[in-house]
Amino acid sequence: MGPSLAKSLPKVLHPVAGRPMLAHVLDAVGDATHGMAINIVIVVGHGAQQVQETFLSGPSSGHRLRFVEQSQQLGTGHAVLQAAPLLDDAAPTLVLYGDVPLIRSTTLKRLFAASGDVALLTMQLAQPAGYGRIVRDWHGNVLRIVEERDANEDERKLTEVNTGILIAPTCRLKHWLKALSNDNAQREYYLPDVIAQAVAEHCCVVAVECPDPDETLGVNSKEQLAAAERIAQRRVASELMERGATLADPARIDVRGKVSVGAEVSIDVGCVFEGQVDLADGVRIGAYCVLRDCSVGAGTEVLPFSHLTGATIGAAARIGPYSRLRPGAHLGDEVHIGNFVEVKASTLGRASKANHLAYVGDATVGANVNIGAGTITANYDGARKHRTVIGDDVSIGSNAVLVAPVTIGQGATIAGGSVISKNAPEGKLTVARAKQTTRDGWKRPTKEKKA
Repeated sequence: MGPSLAKSLPKVLHPVAGRPMLAHVLDAVGDATHGMAINIVIVVGHGAQQVQETFLSGPSSGHRLRFVEQSQQLGTGHAVLQAAPLLDDAAPTLVLYGDVPLIRSTTLKRLFAASGDVALLTMQLAQPAGYGRIVRDWHGNVLRIVEERDANEDERKLTEVNTGILIAPTCRLKHWLKALSNDNAQREYYLPDVIAQAVAEHCCVVAVECPDPDETLGVNSKEQLAAAERIAQRRVASELMERGATLADPARIDVRGKVSVGAEVSIDVGCVFEGQVDLADGVRIGAYCVLRDCSVGAGTEVLPFSHLTGATIGAAARIGPYSRLRPGAHLGDEVHIGNFVEVKASTLGRASKANHLAYVGDATVGANVNIGAGTITANYDGARKHRTVIGDDVSIGSNAVLVAPVTIGQGATIAGGSVISKNAPEGKLTVARAKQTTRDGWKRPTKEKKA
């Protein structure tokens, strides 16, 4: 199985596709019960407080969450028994697992729609080792579930296995849970043992076969966590392509949040998307870009190795390569941000450009502004941030320093190499350089020869 998951983090909080495993389970429940008022009871053990704080402070699919602690790990049946006092007898109970993050809402809907007293999710596996087996009678009716350690030789040959996911009438489930025994090889109270009780009480137990074994993958090791991550990423890649995106290689994309795509979006290899990323029609994302919580306008191209966080970009813009947009960067249509340019907490108007080696921080930049190579807005005085305001149609030469707070008037030109610490007037050339001098008789220092 490989190394176990880090104990410093509760298992259900380990991330898959950028979100805790339990969050994926809650999403599936939310989608499957859309429009229904339901209560969710979460049984927690190790790291209970951390799990509660994570989900009580964040989104929870719109449902009420309640938590109950299982202080002793005595089996799955014992875990559900801890939740029993909080379950509503008037509604059925669906049992899911926080470390099984890939379950789909469509599969849960099939369980809800099953015509039986108890619906049990099962799988057919050619190699069923490690799973409890579904035991049926000669007519194909489900009789019971036997764990592998307790199964005889014939039972171990069965290929229909239990996933542990089931839906049952709550009142009866509570009764069956109280009657569970730990007289088995692991000395645990098995939830699957309620199936035999249901059959003994002449309940109709329906097995619903899961169409994809990946949905029931449990995560108990780093290897299984990595496997779940790859499956989740393949799903996301397929969804993006179904919505019209072109992926250079579906196996080389990582989405750790949500991505919306318009028509004819193109994404090259090695890109990472985090948080909420919105890509409008015709957007092209170059190789090895990282976008976090960004909105990119129609027809914009983000060239390779660019990092964008908390940025809003207009249409027909060009970003990169090797650009960095930090939170609060708002770029208008047709803006160009080039290689090794950083923009932070700044607004750039339509068709403005900073194509080389520049830093634009805490600035308001008008339209049709050209910012030369090596130019920076010196926005921090060691204690406070100050703002630079640049009007429309300004041309700033290379290697200029704009010492904020400062305003550059509309149509102004700033000579290359200038240090501007006072407002520059509209429509004029402003030069602020030290006088150039040449020293006669000056000699370049020479290195001493080593002995």
